Amino acid sequence: MLEATDYNEKILVSELKNNCEKAFRKLFDLYYQDIYGYSVSLLKSKEAAEENVQDVFMKVWQHRENLNIEQSFKAYIFTIARNQAFNVLNKAANDIELKEAVFYESQKSHEYGDYSIREADCKKLRKQAIRQLPPKRKQIFKMSRKKGMTYEEISQELGISINTVRNQMSKALETMRVFFHLHDEII
Repeated sequence: MLEATDYNEKILVSELKNNCEKAFRKLFDLYYQDIYGYSVSLLKSKEAAEENVQDVFMKVWQHRENLNIEQSFKAYIFTIARNQAFNVLNKAANDIELKEAVFYESQKSHEYGDYSIREADCKKLRKQAIRQLPPKRKQIFKMSRKKGMTYEEISQELGISINTVRNQMSKALETMRVFFHLHDEII
């Protein structure tokens, strides 16, 4: 038997699929705090987390026709939030300006030497996180994040289903999130 919240969520998602702005607003209000808290835990920045939440719900609105009523909306938006947060962190590892905004915003008074050490540590940590992935998962991750390939392109090139690519990316990102969390003192 469905719980009341599951039932209400399905109704709201169904209405959202039919372009109902009120349903969108209710879903936004319902999940805003959860997504915001999760984003802060990943990004370590209130501003970046706020942006992430806005981006999550922007994607939901843009792709509302493709929502699956039978799947958990909450799991769907948490997956979007996680993927977008990792995209920001991945870009931050390669972009000095963004890295400063995300990782060092509260520590701008540190000397340049300290910054250089932290920058090297972040790159090293990211490489270690990628290196620990199983070979196939590492290949899929690199194709997606380094080459910028879509899941569909990866599935065609490797001869595997899009769902397999999606699952492997999800597992890779989760593994990396745990790795970064365990090495939080460096970041």
